[in-house]
Amino acid sequence: MAKPITTFSCAECGATSSKWSGRCEACGAWNSISEDIPLSAGPSGKTLGTARGKRVALSDLSAKEAPPPRTSSGLDELDRVLGGGLVPASAILVGGDPGIGKSTLLLQAAAAFAGKGLKTFYISGEEASAQVRMRAARLGLQNAPVQLGADTSLRDILTTLDEERPDLVIIDSIQTMWSDIVDSAPGSVSQVRAAAHELTTFAKRRGAAVILVGHVTKEGQIAGPRVVEHMVDTVLYFEGERGHQFRILRAVKNRFGPADEIGVFEMTGAGLSEVSNPSALFMGERGRPTPGSAVFAGIEGTRPVLVEIQALVAPSPHSQARRATVGWDGSRLATILAVLEARCGIPFAGLDVYLNVAGGMKVSEPAADLAVAAALLSAREDSALPPDCVVFGEISLSGALRPVGQTENRLKEAAKLGFSSAIAPEGGKPGGNEGLRLMRMADLTSFVGEVFGAG
Repeated sequence: MAKPITTFSCAECGATSSKWSGRCEACGAWNSISEDIPLSAGPSGKTLGTARGKRVALSDLSAKEAPPPRTSSGLDELDRVLGGGLVPASAILVGGDPGIGKSTLLLQAAAAFAGKGLKTFYISGEEASAQVRMRAARLGLQNAPVQLGADTSLRDILTTLDEERPDLVIIDSIQTMWSDIVDSAPGSVSQVRAAAHELTTFAKRRGAAVILVGHVTKEGQIAGPRVVEHMVDTVLYFEGERGHQFRILRAVKNRFGPADEIGVFEMTGAGLSEVSNPSALFMGERGRPTPGSAVFAGIEGTRPVLVEIQALVAPSPHSQARRATVGWDGSRLATILAVLEARCGIPFAGLDVYLNVAGGMKVSEPAADLAVAAALLSAREDSALPPDCVVFGEISLSGALRPVGQTENRLKEAAKLGFSSAIAPEGGKPGGNEGLRLMRMADLTSFVGEVFGAG
């Protein structure tokens, strides 16, 4: 085994030497040379060894720094999800199902940012330049000052970007990029990790914003290693159902703004158009009051959104009843059914239960528990809820109703859309009812008795 090399350094000027002496030959200081302590122990090829790096600049927590500058695209829904605009030197990952409109959205965003003065590059690894130009012509963006490229070689792309110094780079998609130092096929875990690391490092080093498009798996998660999501600053998911024209851009991670923020778009023949009032859009298909329908006042990020929850309860022809959900967690539905049976004595055995969130919206907020229970009871009893009433609240396993946050914002959105009453849990922060008749319930049993006349 080779003997480790001992080094000495001067405390005054930092000069290094292979032996100790009483006087530094570089600066002339006496008794300033000492032996360097290794940074880590172990074999030299496996650890940091004795080589020392540069000192890292440190600052106090009280040090004040100006907030990062942001560039607004002019697309309010996109700027909202980004936290107010595009931040320089940021890395953004955008995922979504194939054909959902990721390339359309990013081409519109590239044209918008280029129109604001940013030097914008659009690099496509999945389509030829002619295909991208055809999409731009369909969207009316053929005259936008966007530089277009079609390549998959990571080395060639980084060389071009390093020479051109753009302000914004869009890579469509990260799964098509390949590095010549990684011995695996494009799209593999190693290639995706290496490409994401190099492009993120370029963004931090050159101050350019980089947007990466990622494919998703059958479960809806971004394909490839989850470490890619940790590398970037912002992770956005583009959601929507093929049968609906609505598209939702959701932030699940954002270092420069609030997470769980959403932006709503509508797919049209001329591309994606913004929806400034998503509540009116999701409630636009609501007709006359029918059994099994309840309006939920929810919060998505910082924005209140009203959606319709629909339920259907029918006798099951099979020995085991079905439970099907769209836009809602199936295990949460099973929990609510169990609480209704155990705490309120309302059985659902032998009944098929179908639950749907209208408009293609996906709801994960616990505050929707009471609205789901109201829709289920309305469908089971064949009794419609009041058409001017919104419902929200979380149900505990004991049957108690727990208060939820931002009650005032929920009621304000409901009043704006013409609702005149609301059902909510007791407790919570006191606030105005925004002119609505507010009915507060302590538990699920009292809710069933008050609304459906049973207990």
